[in-house]
Amino acid sequence: MTKEIKLKAQTKKKGEEKPEKLRKENFIPVILYGPDSENQELKIKKIDFEKIFELAGESSLVDLSIDDKDSVKILIKEVQKNPIKDDILHADFYKVDMKKEITTEIPLHFVGESPAVKELGAILVKDIDGVEVECLPGDLVNHIDVDLSVLKNLHDSIKMEDLKIPTGMKLVNETNDVVAIVIEPRVEVEEPAPVEGEAAAEGTQATPEGKEGDASNSEQSKK
Repeated sequence: MTKEIKLKAQTKKKGEEKPEKLRKENFIPVILYGPDSENQELKIKKIDFEKIFELAGESSLVDLSIDDKDSVKILIKEVQKNPIKDDILHADFYKVDMKKEITTEIPLHFVGESPAVKELGAILVKDIDGVEVECLPGDLVNHIDVDLSVLKNLHDSIKMEDLKIPTGMKLVNETNDVVAIVIEPRVEVEEPAPVEGEAAAEGTQATPEGKEGDASNSEQSKK
């Protein structure tokens, strides 16, 4: 059974606290939205949100208590970060209906070791790091494992259709797209060294004032 993840929030009064002021006070502004409910402006302590976001990501249910009232189930969505400092600036929370299916992305966790990489020196290429699924909120998992030990020979691959999707979930797009593949290692081709004769010829052309030029000047002086 998935461990409950709890988070507290406070109602943000309209027009009283600007986002910049909240951030200086170590709060993060949040919008809570969902079906059959009006958008709510909230604020959450930055340190609390960072811990929960690292744990839950965007694919785990969170029990959100607003102003110390009864909690509601939410998913963290659309987290905005400062591109320079990487600080969290804003987040959207989606209030879920436990009886209605939702669509969300589940991250892939690559586990095990590929024999082709270990024994043949192949290169592992990961093309997909998450998949979009449909399910009831209660069937959510925080990740899906991808076992790399099945990649035994060069050009072996794991495709979307090979993934072991947990019970209650279904892929939004069932395709033959490659999730991971092992390929030959790249071989760097060295350019051949120049032949001695070619090097000498190049040296002659590059020094017009060399011996040949001197001999020509000597003959002209005799005349």
